Amino acid sequence: MSRVLVVDDHPFMRAGVRLILSQEGFEIVGEAESGLAAVEMAHELLPDLIVLDLFIPNLDGLGVLEQLNAPVSGFKVLVLTEQSADHFSSRCMKAGALGFVSKSSDLNELASAALAVMNGYTYFPQNTFSSVPCAVMEVSEARRIASLSERERMVLDQLLQGLSNKEISKDTQLSSKTIGTYKSRVFAKLKVRSLVGLSQMARRNGLL
Repeated sequence: MSRVLVVDDHPFMRAGVRLILSQEGFEIVGEAESGLAAVEMAHELLPDLIVLDLFIPNLDGLGVLEQLNAPVSGFKVLVLTEQSADHFSSRCMKAGALGFVSKSSDLNELASAALAVMNGYTYFPQNTFSSVPCAVMEVSEARRIASLSERERMVLDQLLQGLSNKEISKDTQLSSKTIGTYKSRVFAKLKVRSLVGLSQMARRNGLL
């Protein structure tokens, strides 16, 4: 279970992050309201992932990234902010963050980003990589696959084997309705509309 430190000065947002990530199996080990507290708690708790807002008291998010020296220290930092991706995503990436998610997005995107980062991928808006458009598609598909939860990945594997919802249900002892829900999540996260599209994406990424 990956351990997470949440850094945001809004209690409501911290509660939302805690709820979303807990549902995906993450353990919230600490919450910080300011940049200085975040740096101190990061060194004390040594979390696997830090979810970091940019505009926080005492020391802003970019200052926290500088203090943590993430590229050298190994801290995995995912930025969650109201600030514009156009202006801040590339700065965060250069400062050592591994992902950038806007608070204006569906919070479920936070879960996708956190899972991607913990699986060794980066998660940034495509405009961050505007100078390398060919790399964007590869990173985007890889990070979408990496964002799947363990249960979603299991359903994906069985779909790729050609099993029906009913067969997967019998194999996993989950209801067909539950399997249908996981299948819909897989399609949504991978941005495919059919089993054919799923199969094509799987082949492009070495899953078949």
